[in-house]
Amino acid sequence: MRFDGRNADQPREVSIVTDFVRTAAGSCLIATGNTRVICTASVEETVPPFLKGKGQGWVTAEYAMLPASTSQRKKRDGIKKDGRSVEIQRLIGRSLRQAVDMKALGERTITLDCDVLEADGGTRTASITGAMVALTCAVDKLVQEGKLLVSPIVHQVAAVSCGVVEGTPCCDLCYQEDSRADVDMNFVMNEKGEFIELQGTGEGRAFTPDELATLMAYGKKGIENLMQAQRDALGERARHIAPKPALVVASGNEHKLRELQHIFGDYYTVVSMNAAGFHGDIDENASTFAGNAIIKAEAVCEATGLPTLADDSGLTVEALDGEPGVLSARYAGMHGDDDANNKLLLRRMNGKTDRDCAFQCAIALKIPGKEALVAEGSCPGVLLEAERGNGGFGYDPLFLYEPLNQTFAEISQEDKNRVSHRARACEKMLEIMKELHE
Repeated sequence: MRFDGRNADQPREVSIVTDFVRTAAGSCLIATGNTRVICTASVEETVPPFLKGKGQGWVTAEYAMLPASTSQRKKRDGIKKDGRSVEIQRLIGRSLRQAVDMKALGERTITLDCDVLEADGGTRTASITGAMVALTCAVDKLVQEGKLLVSPIVHQVAAVSCGVVEGTPCCDLCYQEDSRADVDMNFVMNEKGEFIELQGTGEGRAFTPDELATLMAYGKKGIENLMQAQRDALGERARHIAPKPALVVASGNEHKLRELQHIFGDYYTVVSMNAAGFHGDIDENASTFAGNAIIKAEAVCEATGLPTLADDSGLTVEALDGEPGVLSARYAGMHGDDDANNKLLLRRMNGKTDRDCAFQCAIALKIPGKEALVAEGSCPGVLLEAERGNGGFGYDPLFLYEPLNQTFAEISQEDKNRVSHRARACEKMLEIMKELHE
C-alpha cells in the first residue's frame, strides 16, 4: 500500500473543469490528486517570424508555478525564467505540437499557458494533459466562428509520471513519493499508444528491463485513464480530436445537406460549400443529372481544394416524357419555388391516368487531381393528384412511395434516408469511397 493508500498501478483521482477562465479561447482546471493547474489557450492571428508566409501555424506553451503552489513560497519568475520552468514549457509545447496539423491550423498561433495553483507531484504531466483540453476548447471556438472548417487536431495527447519507490514500480507519483523515488519517469503518449516523449532517469540507482516494462505498462494504463477523463470533460467538443476528413457538399440546400450529413456522417465531416468558402453561382447546363452533378463537384472542388460531393436530382414522370427531369428545381421558372413547381406539374398531369414516376439522383465525387466519379440511384413511385403530408421538400408531397403507402412528405426522415433515390445513390457512392481508401 502506498503513501496515499493507492495500489501500485493506480493513478490518482483526476478531475477536469472546462471553461474555467471565461476570457480565454479555451481553458480548464485540472486536478490530479492534490496537484492543480489552470490551463488556458490563447489564439493570435499571426505566427512567429520564421513561419510567416509558409501557410502553417504554431503551438507554443508557457509554464509557471504560482508563489503559494508549494509549502514554501516560490519566487515569481522574472524576465528570465528559471531553468526548470523553461524545460517544462518546452516539453509542453513539443508535446502539444504533436497533436496538431500545423498546415490545417493556418497562419495563427495558439499559446498554452499552464499555471500551477498547487503542486503535489506531476505538475508537468498534469499541465500537458490539461493543455490538451484547453487546446480542444479553443479549436471548437475557431470552428464555431468559421475561422476553421475542420479541427486541425490529429491526435489526443496526455501524460503521466511513474517511478520506482522503495523498490516498487508505481504509477502517478505524488510529491511524497516523487521526492524519494529511485527511478523517475514521465510518459507523454497519443491515443494510439505511441510515445511522444519518454523521460527516464535512475536518480537513486539504475533500473532493470523488467522494472522498465512494468513502468511502461503502468504509464499506458494511467494515460488511458486520463484520456477518458479528457473526453468526459470535453463532451461534444471531443469530436474535434482526430475528426473525420472534410467533405464539401456543393449545395446551398439545407434539406439536402442534412440528408447527406446523416448518410455520410459516420465517415466524413460533411460541410456546406458556403462553410468551405464557396459562394459563387454554378451554371448547371448539362442535359443529364450526372452531367450537372459533375459540373457542380468540379467547380466547388477547384475553388476550395477539398474533396467535394455534388448531387443533381429530380422527378421524372413517364406520361410527360421524363419531365420535369433536370429542370425539377426550376420547372415553373424560379429556382426552388416548390409550390409553383408542384402546381405546374399537376396542371400538366391533369386528366392523365398513367401516374408512374421516379425520383432520380446522380452523385459525383471530385477529389483534387482525380477524375470525377459518379453513382446513380432511382426510387419509383406514383404521382398523386393532390399533396399529402407536411414534411420533406420539393415534390415530396406528391410522390407516393407504394411499399409504405406514404408520400415522401409523410414518412419519417429515417425511412426516407433508407429508401430514397439519394440514399440509393449514396449507398453506391459509399462503396466507391471504400474502394478508394483500401
